[in-house]
Amino acid sequence: MEETPARLTVKPSWLLTQLAVHAHRLASDGFGEAGARGYHYRILAALDEFGVASQAELGRRCNMDRSDVVAAINELAEPGFVERAPDPGDRRRNIVSLTEAGERQLRRLDRALDKVQDDLLVPLSAEDRTNLTRLLTRLLTHHQRPPGYREH
Repeated sequence: MEETPARLTVKPSWLLTQLAVHAHRLASDGFGEAGARGYHYRILAALDEFGVASQAELGRRCNMDRSDVVAAINELAEPGFVERAPDPGDRRRNIVSLTEAGERQLRRLDRALDKVQDDLLVPLSAEDRTNLTRLLTRLLTHHQRPPGYREH
């Protein structure tokens, strides 16, 4: 393995990027073993937590491009994990709902993702994991604020 310049190894941005690549690979592998992709998990989780939604709502909630939402919903509808139907209030759009099979698939994916978290965070204690999650959440929340937002 090649050595990394020391000035990089002390930069949180570099460390986060390296870890994100590794985490993404672990998650992709974990979902792949369950016959799924990360987009599937996002959509199933959103439907489980928030209920029936339009494809556009799912895209916003899951931070997904419209074409990716449509493709993922097609992939989830084929095995019966979601149902798509015209919105009775606006026939031009579809609403998507989670099925019982989709709930079971979401539980399988939850288990796969829990294993990924354990593999990723194996050197950290439970307290360290909690602190890491808290700090990452604080950073992400700060950087997701709208431009011009100011705390009072």
